[in-house]
Amino acid sequence: MPWIVGVSGASGTPYAAAVLRALLEAGEAVDLVVSRASRLTLLDETGISFRDAHWQDDLRDWLARGADGKPGTFDADIGGVRYWNAGDLAAGPSSGSYPAKGMIIVPASTACVAGVALGLSKDLLQRTASVTLKERRTLVVAVRETPLNGQTLRHLVALDDAGAAVVPASPGFYAGATHIQDLVDFVAGRVLDAAGVAHGLYRRWQGDLGGGSSGNQQ
Repeated sequence: MPWIVGVSGASGTPYAAAVLRALLEAGEAVDLVVSRASRLTLLDETGISFRDAHWQDDLRDWLARGADGKPGTFDADIGGVRYWNAGDLAAGPSSGSYPAKGMIIVPASTACVAGVALGLSKDLLQRTASVTLKERRTLVVAVRETPLNGQTLRHLVALDDAGAAVVPASPGFYAGATHIQDLVDFVAGRVLDAAGVAHGLYRRWQGDLGGGSSGNQQ
């Protein structure tokens, strides 16, 4: 069964790329939904135009880039990815009978958070998130916005009450980050922790003070 990964229009496409690469490296199948708004963000942050007719080439280009935008940084095998158009409300993931392990929304915009919390199902991403909740499957929402107003906070509480795991895109520094990719991988790793997927994206806390400093990295 696949993990469904939804990419919304919030800034933070490197987070999505890191999560996708780690899922594929872990041998997980992935169903990918890229919202219309996220295509604009992806174009702005990477220069990549994500096109339905050429999604495989565009996805390879995207996943090959590091968090600094440098192409050719990674070599990702996308053979385990199935792509669904965000406007296709008849797609497999729109139904509770479609088998899936759960869903990860990364990054999650405040508009996406509101839509899922209110059950709007305006596109396949939101519909799939609603299905994930009603089927009592794992839903991880990696919200990427600051500051958060009261309305959004209430929506996040509603998602938590519904059983979702809310994971703010908030990198930690105890893992000994020396590059922007390290900070991105920390967030991606915490997202995958919430989903229960094994990975090696960041150095875990072992209780040793100073273990993350440059002279003590492991």
